[in-house]
Amino acid sequence: MNSPAPSAASYGATPVPSPDASTPLAAEAQQHVELAQRVSSTPRFEKPKDTRVFVVANQKGGVGKTTTTVNIAAALAMRGLRVLVIDLDPQGNSSTALNIPHQEGTPGVYEAIVDGTDLDELVRPCPDIDGLTVLPASIDLAGAEIELVSLVARESRLDRGLQAYLKDCDDAGDRIDYVLIDCPPSLGLLTVNAMVAGREVLIPIQCEYYALEGLGQLVRNIELIRSHLNPRLEITTILLTMYDARTRLSSGVADEVRAYFNEKVLKTSIPRSVRISEAPSYQQSVLTYDSASSGALSYLEAAREIAVAGSQESS
Repeated sequence: MNSPAPSAASYGATPVPSPDASTPLAAEAQQHVELAQRVSSTPRFEKPKDTRVFVVANQKGGVGKTTTTVNIAAALAMRGLRVLVIDLDPQGNSSTALNIPHQEGTPGVYEAIVDGTDLDELVRPCPDIDGLTVLPASIDLAGAEIELVSLVARESRLDRGLQAYLKDCDDAGDRIDYVLIDCPPSLGLLTVNAMVAGREVLIPIQCEYYALEGLGQLVRNIELIRSHLNPRLEITTILLTMYDARTRLSSGVADEVRAYFNEKVLKTSIPRSVRISEAPSYQQSVLTYDSASSGALSYLEAAREIAVAGSQESS
């Protein structure tokens, strides 16, 4: 990556797209039909050669980390893969969206990283989606940042527990294909634990002005972790979220991100969608809440891109 990091100020230089002969509504309807056809043409995703461990991270809040974690995980599981979601955010929003109990005192990721409890005792199946399991988070996790400071090997406690669990699953003939770790909107010890445990970073980037601010700092922090704690960590996937094709702002941010990260940016972007926002209030992913919506189809297509990249690396 030789080009300079994108800046929030440079989006305005993007030229306005030339007008299309069709109406915006007709173009949107056509895109929806084409997306539905692509999604329906792949009823199952190919398994990766090895378990892929994704860290879904961005220190900026409100960019779609939890939404992306939940819906990519649901899409992969609904296409025949075994998926584990690790909810590392004390708010427990991933647990909520996947209908996993996480009230105060519920055993989960806190016990795994602070007490060293085996993940076998803590992981729970998602009641709505076969093949999807969750390591839940409760509000108890809010104090873990302070408690971790005094613990031995504090940065790698999640990694040790996760690797032991993945080996147990593999030995039992029930290999986990994908792990997605939902990080809190900060770069504290919980996020560091996630990045030490992860092998790939998935960065959701909101298609708005502030999205590019702080992105350079996130990339630098990932490089520091690569240098000192986890040389196998790599930014492999960028997902554009809350995309509105009708605005110059969204297309400008998207162009900046694509120019900087090149092929790491998924071709599929996630549109602004009321259905995506509504689904968590019903303790569901958008794929189980409204499988025909543009949001559900977009997440399925984004998951297909991720799975295809994994199978190509395997071959």
